[in-house]
Amino acid sequence: MTTYISFLQGINVSGQKTIKMDALKQSYLSLGFQNVETYIQSGNVIFSSNEVDVKELAKQISNRIQHDFGFDVPVLVLSAESFETIITDNPLLQDKEVTHFHVTFLSDSPVESDFELIKSKVEGNELIQLKNNTLYLYLPNGYGRTKLNNNFIESKLKVSATTRNWKTCLKLLEMVQK
Repeated sequence: MTTYISFLQGINVSGQKTIKMDALKQSYLSLGFQNVETYIQSGNVIFSSNEVDVKELAKQISNRIQHDFGFDVPVLVLSAESFETIITDNPLLQDKEVTHFHVTFLSDSPVESDFELIKSKVEGNELIQLKNNTLYLYLPNGYGRTKLNNNFIESKLKVSATTRNWKTCLKLLEMVQK
């Protein structure tokens, strides 16, 4: 059995697409997943499954959420191993305040020319680095003040994306490593 992390996009934000974590956990259990744990209210779920195709897992979860809660939610699934590599390979970590880091997980690899457009929106001391299907962000003025938000990234790269702050990423890493 493989351990995975799923990231649900846009739930429990400003009263939109509200899902209680206990109910979400039950949805995952109904799919036959095991060792289901949620972390905070923003749709981070750790689970185990025999399924090896992360896109198939994402599709199953998205369909289940549609069935159980009545709305469409983009879902991105990573193996615990892939997630650990993403976190340990952050190319921006050197001598920076970790509270200003965010990670944007992309559903597919973007076209490099599209990424150049995103880089042109970097302001001041902000940093952005693309590595595989991950954007690493250093945002010293905060995520709420940057132009490099999830909606902008999705519109320019034309892939589904979801962003988590560094603290959440480190907690999820800790959870999958236990």
